[in-house]
Formats: sequence, structure tokens, C-alpha cells
Amino acid sequence: MPSPLPNAKLFSYVVARDYGFAPNPFHGFCTLATCKPKIRNAAGPGDWIVGTGSKRNGLDGHIIYAMRVSEVMPFNDYWLDPRFHIKRPNLHASRSRAYGDNIYHQDDSGAWQQADSHHSCEDGSPNASNVRHDTRVNRVLIAKEFIYWGSAAPELPLFAGIDIRKKGPGHKCNFPVAVIQAFADWLHTREQRGYCGDPIEW
Repeated sequence: MPSPLPNAKLFSYVVARDYGFAPNPFHGFCTLATCKPKIRNAAGPGDWIVGTGSKRNGLDGHIIYAMRVSEVMPFNDYWLDPRFHIKRPNLHASRSRAYGDNIYHQDDSGAWQQADSHHSCEDGSPNASNVRHDTRVNRVLIAKEFIYWGSAAPELPLFAGIDIRKKGPGHKCNFPVAVIQAFADWLHTREQRGYCGDPIEW
């Protein structure tokens, strides 16, 4: 993986529930299209997104995934882009298809449509709470460069003497350049790339 851009940021948060939905690390891209609206609102191309484990899943102090944002697009563009049609959920296919995150688009009136998915109600109808939460920020983060470890998450070291983990809800991102560079260098030493392990909840 290349070194970060000079003005790159690093966003760190706890992945409380990992089904391969948010993030979605399948089909050659790691995408963040639901949840984490504040990160989706603030992050841009060149920035790093890091998700760490929780005490609940026994992976506190471990890194679940890292993605370097390459594109940002609104939901309608994500829905229509042929590259990401395979990320539209199909609940009767494989798990990677069932947990597809390409679930939102707007109809001609501008109303949000939610595909039957992990964020829908059990009967397949839209979950109004999830629709409101997810679409409050009309941005999808897309990464070609990523490592997703999932349940195989390795321990996360300190970088330039700093623990980048965010404990509890929310995220943190005000890291010095030296920390971001040390993190990028550490990733570069890893042999793994792309999808390296199944989601924790599988």
C-alpha cells in the first residue's frame, strides 16, 4: 500500500457488530455505505478508515479492517454504478451477497428507497429508523486498497507511541502525521491484502 497523502487523515472507530455489511469487504472493494454518518461525512480520497475490535467480541486491541478511501459518491450513483450492482443485497444467495450494502436510492420524487437487506425489517419492509440514520449523510466511501481481517484480526501495535484505538462510541481522527505514516508503514509490511477472514458474526 502506498504512503498516505500529505494531508491524509486517519479515522478510527470500534466495529461493534461485524456481519460484512458495514464495512462491506466483498467483490474487490471495501465500502462503507451505512452507519458511521460522521465518518462518511468527513472522510475523503486518500484518508484511512480503521475499524477495531470490541470487548464484546473478544477482540479489543485488534484491528478488524483498514481501508484507504479512493472514491466518494452519493447513494444514487452507488446504486446505478455497474461495478457495484453485485453489492445490491440478495438474501437468497451467498452470505457475501446477502449482506450487500448497496441498499439505498431515491425515487423520482426524491423519497428514499431501501432494498430488502440487513437494515430492513424482518418482513423486508423499510426500517424507517435505519433509513433516517444512514441517509442523513448522502455519501458512500469506496476503497480499492484495503485489508479486511474480520475474525482473524491481528493485534494492533502503537504507532509513534500512540494508541489509535477509539474506546467506546464515536470516532477519533486528530492524529499527527507521524502516526499516520507509521500506521501506513505497518500496513505495508503486512503480507495480506483485500479480504483475509470471515466477518466476526458469521
